[in-house]
Amino acid sequence: MEQIKNYDLEQLKQEMVKIGQKPFRAEQIFKWIYQERVSNFDDMTNLSIELREILKQKYTLNEYKIIKRQEAKDGTKKYLFDILDGNAIETVLMSYHHGNTICVTSQVGCKMGCKFCASTGIPFIRNLTSGEIVEQILAVERDAGVKISNVVFMGIGEPLDNYENVINAIRIINNQKGINIGARHISISTSGLVPQIYRLADENIQCTLSISLHATTNEKRTEMMPINKKYKIEELIKACKDYIAKTNRRVSFEYALAKENNDNLEDAKQLVKLLRGMNCHVNLIPINKIENGKYTKSSNQNIMKFRDYLNDHGIVATIRRELGSDIEAACGQLRRKNLY
Repeated sequence: MEQIKNYDLEQLKQEMVKIGQKPFRAEQIFKWIYQERVSNFDDMTNLSIELREILKQKYTLNEYKIIKRQEAKDGTKKYLFDILDGNAIETVLMSYHHGNTICVTSQVGCKMGCKFCASTGIPFIRNLTSGEIVEQILAVERDAGVKISNVVFMGIGEPLDNYENVINAIRIINNQKGINIGARHISISTSGLVPQIYRLADENIQCTLSISLHATTNEKRTEMMPINKKYKIEELIKACKDYIAKTNRRVSFEYALAKENNDNLEDAKQLVKLLRGMNCHVNLIPINKIENGKYTKSSNQNIMKFRDYLNDHGIVATIRRELGSDIEAACGQLRRKNLY
């Protein structure tokens, strides 16, 4: 049976027509799932009993089971979810002054092999469906009793490597009759899949694009991120400029500072040169130490010097607040510890 949460509203209208129903039934079902948050079709009381029986025969409303939940001193919650096929994924809930942010996973495992990421070493199994991505938001809201206001695609996996399902999930999340989170409160992070960045620019979705840059030379970036062998920094920056021009949206560059690797003044100077003139923001990340990982966190003094140099030379830069450090908040750590 098909997971009904895999369909955006327009697709669900088409499904209703296929089973002999009027398209407006899709809007009713959407409301029950995403606004009323029902867990079975029998609770959809404004649908006929006959239609409810058809829905039960053809579709599922799978809800995740929590394998493990951890809560940090700062309130960050990390979930290991059973996604009902023998696999498990991680999702993180973070609280900020501006609301609750959820970091969602897009794949079971990851192909990218970034050397500083805890997902490296976890074998890629499959893409998540749209419904499996959306269910992370619903499952966290059910458990935590909070309303999610921001979504970041920055969990396990490369979102743009699961392009169709991620875009479809965003349409469900963004739909006013769905979860109803504004596109400008949705961020997609990518390690730099250049063709998909061009494709995303044409989608007319006003979400934020976050680029995992992490180095200013091809030599260093290739060492940290194997994807750079295929798409060099120059190609990546060109694609980002095209995205900015087409969407009129600012691009965010993620830069994880690793001790004695990419955190010196020369790197800061090169980063200014690389990004000068772009409508962008640099998010400096104190790198998480992972088991058997090569990189360690830069000193706080170096991180602040790096930030100040960028700001002093016209590049807006901030340091990401460290959340969940006492519960191994780096993506993949909980899953590795419990399943491998």
